[in-house]
Formats: sequence, structure tokens, C-alpha cells
Amino acid sequence: MSRDSNCIFCKIIAGQIPSRKVYEDEEIYAFHDINPWAPIHFLVIPKVHILSLAHIEPEHQAMMGRLMQCIPQLAQQEGCNPYPEGGFRVVTNTGKEGGQEVHHLHFHVTGGPRPWLRG
Repeated sequence: MSRDSNCIFCKIIAGQIPSRKVYEDEEIYAFHDINPWAPIHFLVIPKVHILSLAHIEPEHQAMMGRLMQCIPQLAQQEGCNPYPEGGFRVVTNTGKEGGQEVHHLHFHVTGGPRPWLRG
């Protein structure tokens, strides 16, 4: 599995930097955001180092499907109210103009009572 020794998210996956884990399996890692901007805010990332959504390749298809499928379950597990009255938001920033700060594909999952400070 490809990792970048300079990537903060790769270091979190490797256990070199502590995190509050939400979920982990062989391909996916989810953890609470260190600076949340909603009552519920966690990140879901692939364990393989993929720079951004613009770098998804055909071999990532099954993993990305599993990642997206687990988000609703994790959102509810972390306290988001069920659809349709409740819900959550999924955001991924891609590239400099898209607001990406960490160059490892990641999805912000936010939820809880609105209004939120950001997002």
C-alpha cells in the first residue's frame, strides 16, 4: 500500500500521530477532525495515499464505493440524526483553488444542529 512519509494523514494511519478513531478497516480510516466546524465533524480517508479526487484511478473504484457506502453509517453512529429530518454533509476539497490543504484524499463529514460556523 502506497504511503507518503511526509503526509500527515499517512502518519495518522500509521499511528505516528494520535487521532480519535471513528472507524478502520483494511482500506479505510475515519477519525474526528482536530478543529471541528460542526457539532459532528470527522474525516474519512483511504489508507492508500491518493493525492486528491482528481487522482482517482480505475483500480480505486471498489475501495471508493466502500468508502462512500460507509459514510452514512458512520454519520449516524457519530450522532447525526436520520434522513430526511436529520442528515449530514460530505465535502472534499480538490487542489489549491478547491481549498485543499492536506494533499491526501479526504472527505469531511459534518452534521448536527445548524447553523455551522463554516462549510
